[in-house]
Amino acid sequence: MPYAPSAFQTQFEQQLRGEDALLSGHFRLSSGLHSDTYVQCARFLRRPELAAPALAELARLIKEAGLQPDVVVGPAMGGVVVSYELARQLGTPSLFTERDADTKMVLRRGFTLSPGEKVIIAEDVVTTGKSTLEVATVLRQMGVEVMGVACLIDRTGGRHELDFPLFALLPVQAATYQPETCPLCAKGLPAVKPGSRPDAVPALA
Repeated sequence: MPYAPSAFQTQFEQQLRGEDALLSGHFRLSSGLHSDTYVQCARFLRRPELAAPALAELARLIKEAGLQPDVVVGPAMGGVVVSYELARQLGTPSLFTERDADTKMVLRRGFTLSPGEKVIIAEDVVTTGKSTLEVATVLRQMGVEVMGVACLIDRTGGRHELDFPLFALLPVQAATYQPETCPLCAKGLPAVKPGSRPDAVPALA
């Protein structure tokens, strides 16, 4: 059955595109792959008047599923703002994980969680679920119950190994190609590299 976006999703996508947070074209990702879609939610999240209503909708989806977390945890950097505003909407504290000197995902800055606490993981974008699973592993090692992950954009296309619910405001289908077989390159379209670094598009979650 074809995907039919809701009125909210249609408006949300328009807002993302209006902020250049969701672009269509020919892009080179930091992985070396080429893609027809580029996502940078930070450009959307910089606008509190847009972010707050969006995260209110995400909180509604979580509540509608009958879930009430004790804490919301997002991985730095992309999940920090999402975690904060989602936690505000749910009436819980917001924490974030970050990578240590060995690039291992950890809780720092005096953040603690108690065994048995219920947590929602917050992300901006979920693509493979890899970073989400890293956060889940850290939390579960602390005896915490991971109730699900909530994100603005789901790029998994249903292909992920998450063993908990995924709540997303907008599913986005994005094609990726090896450079040597990229049909966009074959058409002579130049690959651009938007992002915070001049030589790469930031990796997606």
